Amino acid sequence: MEPLTSEEFERIVEEAIAAVPKRFREAMENIVIVIEDEPTDDDFETADSPESYGGSFCDDELLGLYDGISLPDRVDFYELDVPDVITVYKGPHERCFEDRDELVEEVGKTIVHEIGHYFGLDDDKLYDMGY
Repeated sequence: MEPLTSEEFERIVEEAIAAVPKRFREAMENIVIVIEDEPTDDDFETADSPESYGGSFCDDELLGLYDGISLPDRVDFYELDVPDVITVYKGPHERCFEDRDELVEEVGKTIVHEIGHYFGLDDDKLYDMGY
C-alpha cells in the first residue's frame, strides 16, 4: 500500500469517530482527538506510566494514546483542567497494517480503545472486548 496522505488519514480518523455510537460521543466532554505522525519518547513514557490507562499497541508500535483523567476519576472541580487528549499515530498504523481495509479497521479499534480509557476501562478489559 502506498503511504496515505495526511488528509486521507485524517478522513479515516474522522470516519472512525463518526462510527462511535452517538450516545458515547455525546457523553464525552473536555477531550480532543488529534493526529500525529509518530509518537515521541514522552508518549511512550506516558503509556507506560503506572497512573496511565495505557495506549494501543501493535508489537512495539504505539498506535494511540489517551492522556487525561478518566470520567470515573474526575471530581467536581475537573472542569477547570485542560482537555484530555486522544492521539492517533499515522506512521505506526501504516507500518503495522499494509492493507488499506485492515488499516481502516484498526484505526477504528484504536479510537474505540482510547475512548474506552476515557470512560475508565483499562487495557485488559478493552483487549478482552477485542479493542
